[in-house]
Amino acid sequence: MKSLNHHLEVTQAQTRILLALWDLGGEKQEVKRTEVVERAKRSSEKSGDYKGILQELEKAEVIKIGKKNKAETVFLTNKGLQMLDEGLKNSEFKYESNIGAKTANALLKWIREMDNTGTFAPANGIKSGVKSYEEFEKIALDVYEKLNNDYSYNHLVPIYRIRREIGERVSRSDFKEWLLEMQANDVLQLQGGSVEDSAPDKIEDSITTELDGLRCYARLLKV
Repeated sequence: MKSLNHHLEVTQAQTRILLALWDLGGEKQEVKRTEVVERAKRSSEKSGDYKGILQELEKAEVIKIGKKNKAETVFLTNKGLQMLDEGLKNSEFKYESNIGAKTANALLKWIREMDNTGTFAPANGIKSGVKSYEEFEKIALDVYEKLNNDYSYNHLVPIYRIRREIGERVSRSDFKEWLLEMQANDVLQLQGGSVEDSAPDKIEDSITTELDGLRCYARLLKV
């Protein structure tokens, strides 16, 4: 894969990785690295050729690399979504061989989720930043209910999943402040413990306070 030393080749490989990760649901949950690379690499390439590319993407905070059941996983950040959008719009991005149905369908899926201005719209349709606690509470409760129903959490939803679902619409400091305010208002109860696999990135995306320590789960009080 010597040609990937060329900047353009590296950029195109990054875009293929991000598209594969997005199509596999990587903006909502961790995806096995092997699945992502297998989808993105070309027939003449080996999986190991992408190790450096993934490391560079992680360094740029475009993806997060973790481990689940001893398998390396990859998660797509909002910064990664923006980079994917820019990469697909780049006139120099192209496929030089048959891409297969999975990649073609991924591109079609991306096009369908573009808004009419040509800008990628998040799955929840909200693009503007959250400006107030009241707005945050509504969004957080909607996300809570969605995650609780989709993943059968029995009203004990991981905070890191809520944070990642809301994404960069809310800064990390505001997310913590407003989630604690929801607890103070008896809307949510934030509970301790640890995430299911003690992954450092999931713990980082939970909440830690000086008084209560690590809080990893949210429980709805007004059921």
